[in-house]
Amino acid sequence: MGVAALGDRAARQPELTVVELPQASLDSGLDLPGDSTWAIALRRSLLAWYAETGRDLPWRRSRDPYAIWISEIMLQQTQVTTVMPYYQRWLVAFPTVQALAAADQTAVLKQWEGLGYYARARNLHRAAQQVAQEHDGVFPKTFALALTLPGIGRTTAGGILSAAFNQKTAILDGNVKRVLARLVALDRPPAKALAPLWAISEALIDPDYPRDFNQALMDLGATVCKPKQPECDRCPWRSHCQSYNLGIQSEIPMREAARPVPHKIIGVAVIWNKSGKILIDRRRQEGLLGGLWEFPGGKLEPGESLEDCVRREVKEELDIEIAVDDQLMSLDHAYTHLKVTLEVFNCRYLSGEPKPLECDEMLWVTLDEIEQYPFPKANTKIIAALKAAASN
Repeated sequence: MGVAALGDRAARQPELTVVELPQASLDSGLDLPGDSTWAIALRRSLLAWYAETGRDLPWRRSRDPYAIWISEIMLQQTQVTTVMPYYQRWLVAFPTVQALAAADQTAVLKQWEGLGYYARARNLHRAAQQVAQEHDGVFPKTFALALTLPGIGRTTAGGILSAAFNQKTAILDGNVKRVLARLVALDRPPAKALAPLWAISEALIDPDYPRDFNQALMDLGATVCKPKQPECDRCPWRSHCQSYNLGIQSEIPMREAARPVPHKIIGVAVIWNKSGKILIDRRRQEGLLGGLWEFPGGKLEPGESLEDCVRREVKEELDIEIAVDDQLMSLDHAYTHLKVTLEVFNCRYLSGEPKPLECDEMLWVTLDEIEQYPFPKANTKIIAALKAAASN
C-alpha cells in the first residue's frame, strides 16, 4: 500500500478520544490490548504523517527480502546518509544471496570497508551461506528461523519480516526506543526497561499495515524525535506524548552514567623488504576488526619506547627482526568504546621467515596492490600517507 493510499485511509477515519498511557502501566507490565483507543489513535496519526512525509529510500521501493535484509544490517548503528552509497554498490557487487554466499570473505569485507562494525559483514556473509544451503537461497519467512541466522536479532528480524512480507513483527532499535521512552515519559534508561518497551512496540504496531507502521516509526525517530532538540512541533504524536506535555522531552530518554573511554597508544610498523614490498597481515576472525588486513603492531607497554614497542610487537606477531627507521605519522582514531593513537614507523625487514603467530595470514604486497585488500579506516589513512610520500 502506497503512502498516498495511507493518507486517504487516515482522512476517512473518525475522530477518536485519546487515552494517555499511564506511567504506572510500565511497572504493571503494560497489559494493554493492541486495539485499545490509545493504540488506534497513535497508529492513525503516525500513518497519516508518514503518508505525507515518509522518506523515499531505495530499499522501501523493493519487496525483495535480500535487498531489505542488506539495508537492515547496514543501518544498524549507522545513519541513512552513510549507508546509501554502500547499499547501492553492494547490490551491484552481490545482487543475490547466492552471489554473496559464493564470494570470498576478502571481497565481502572490501565492499564493507569504511562502514565500520565489521562483524556485521562477517555475519552477513555467513548468514547468506546458511540461507543458500538451508533455505534454497530464500530468506526464511518465519520469525524463529530468521533468528537462527548469524547477525539477526529480534529487531532486525522484525524489520525484515515486516518490510518484506508485511508481517506484524515489532521493532525496537535505538530510534524507536527513544520515541517510545518519550511517549510514556520513561523514568529509567531504556536499557533497564526493554520488556515494557517491547510490549509498547508490539501493542502499537498496526495489524493491517505493519510494514508502513514500522517504517513510519523509524522515520519519526530519525527525522523528528531526534536525540537532541526534538522537533516536537512537527510530531504527529505531540498531543499524546507525556514527555512533551510535561516539558521534559529533552531529558528523556534518561542515560546511564558514562564510563570513561580508555585510550591506548599503538606502535605500527610499515615493513619494507629489499624488493620494495610491504608486509601486511590479516586479523583473526574474532573481535571488532576480525578478518581485515592491517599493518603489524600493538599496544605500548608502560616504560617502553615507541621503537621498542614496534620491534617487540612484530617479533611476537610474526617472529621476524626489523630495523625501525623514521616515523611516518601519528594519528588518532576513536571507536565506540576505545580511543587509540597510532604511532606509525617505516621499518626495514632484516631476517626471519614471517609466521602467522597472532594473525590468520600475511602477505608481501606492492603499494599498488595494497588497495585490493580491506583495511580498517585508520589503516587507510596510513596507505594514503604512503602513496603521498611515494608520489613526492
